[in-house]
Amino acid sequence: MRSSVEIYDMETRECEVVWQTDDLVEAPNWSRDGEFLIVNGNGLLYALPLGDDDAEPELIDTGLAVRLNNDHGLSPDGASIAFSDETLFGKSCIYILGDGDEEPRQITANMPSYWHGWSPDGRELAYCGARDGAFDIYTISVRGGTERRLTFGEGHNDGPDYSPDGGWIYFNSSRTGLMQIWRMRCDGSGLEQLTSDGQGDWFPHPSPNGEKVLFLSYDPDVSGHPRDKTVRLRLMDADGGNVETLFEFFGGQGSINVPNWSPDGTAFAFVRYFPE
Repeated sequence: MRSSVEIYDMETRECEVVWQTDDLVEAPNWSRDGEFLIVNGNGLLYALPLGDDDAEPELIDTGLAVRLNNDHGLSPDGASIAFSDETLFGKSCIYILGDGDEEPRQITANMPSYWHGWSPDGRELAYCGARDGAFDIYTISVRGGTERRLTFGEGHNDGPDYSPDGGWIYFNSSRTGLMQIWRMRCDGSGLEQLTSDGQGDWFPHPSPNGEKVLFLSYDPDVSGHPRDKTVRLRLMDADGGNVETLFEFFGGQGSINVPNWSPDGTAFAFVRYFPE
C-alpha cells in the first residue's frame, strides 16, 4: 500500500506532501523542536526530517524492540519516547526509551497494552488495554507499577490523549452504540460525551493550546478502524461544539493514531493511503 506523509496547515487549509513511499507507514508524531516527524514502518521507528526535500528517513535505534505497532510519542521534554512493541511477549507491551539508553524499559506488566498519550507533566502514560475481553482506558506511572483502570467495560474504549493542561483525557468509546468521542477527568470522573452525529469517531487529539480537538471519522457502517476506507478529519471545540469537517481522504488506521499536532499548533501531520 502506498503511503503519503502529509502536513495540513491550519491557516492556509492546504496539505503539503512531506514524503511518499510504496511501504506502509503509520502514525506521524512531531519532535518537540518541530524539526522532524517520527513514523512507524515495518515494525521500526524512523525520523523524517522536515524542510529538506532530499532528506531520507533515518532509523531510530529502539534496541531489542523490533516489532513496534503504530503507537509511539515523545515525552513532554523530548528526552524519552514511549512505544508499544510485541518482540518479547508476542503481545503489545509499553516501553520507554530514554536519551542515552541502550535498551527500552518495560512499563506495563499486563498485556496487550497500546500506548496513546503522555501526561503534560511527564509523569503518567495513558493507554488502551485489553483485559478479559474488554478494551478499556488505563493510566500508569512512567516508572511502571500498578496500572489504574479508568473505564469499566462499557463498550470498546480506545485512543486516550491528554488535554495540554492535564485536566482531561479525551478518548473514543462505543458505550452508546456507535464509536464516539468522549472525555473524562484524569481519575475517570466527569465523563462527557462530545460527539453524537451519526459517524464513527476515533483518535481525538487536543491542540497544543487546548482550544480544539482533532479526530478521525468513518462512515457509520464501518466496523473497527481499518486503514483502507474513505474517512474524514474533523475539528471541534474542546467541549464538543462547532464541529467542522476539514477534508475527506483515503485512510483510517495509521493516519492519526498518535498525537500529531505541531508543537506550535499551526499544523498537524497525517498519513494518506492509496488503494491498490
